[in-house]
Amino acid sequence: MTEQEDETTPLFLSRLIATRQTILPKRLVAPGPDAQELEQLFTAAASAPDHDLINPWRFLVMPAHRRADLGELFACALIERDPSAATEQLEQARDKAMRAPLLMLLVVDDTKGDPQIDLNERVLSAGCAVQNILLLAHTMGYGTGLTSGKALKAESFRQGLGLHAGEHAICFLSVGTVSSRKPFKPRPVWNQFVQVWGEDA
Repeated sequence: MTEQEDETTPLFLSRLIATRQTILPKRLVAPGPDAQELEQLFTAAASAPDHDLINPWRFLVMPAHRRADLGELFACALIERDPSAATEQLEQARDKAMRAPLLMLLVVDDTKGDPQIDLNERVLSAGCAVQNILLLAHTMGYGTGLTSGKALKAESFRQGLGLHAGEHAICFLSVGTVSSRKPFKPRPVWNQFVQVWGEDA
């Protein structure tokens, strides 16, 4: 780092953002964020854009003592989709609940605030909150990953987590210490996804 390039400069921050990498939950181990760091992460999430400040999203944290219960919900969701699921498949489903020291579910509520505010805008707000968490966790030295899957749509899974009819389970967010990582994949160059209206692509 040069004398001019300290941790507050746009160049430093852009380089830091560019090094964020998705880590699979099975490669995230203890320790995870402590109570103070967790508060900082959620405070960062609160900075996400939120039309009319309706807070249409929340994070449901999965504590260690409830991971086995979550695993049973994963197994039940699999049986709901496939009643003939083998024992090995059910164990793999249960194992999803045991990965990463910090595991939470992103939930978006389409009933909060003005019904004219589109669901896509609510999901976008939630996505910004997630990105704030991902980036701050990265600066803390942690790895992060997002996962979803068919279980999130299963009625047994939704009921088990206490979600009401207007709530959408979007994805799980995992945070922890990186035990191993895959080679870094090159990001797209900005002009591959930016176009000026009226100009040929």
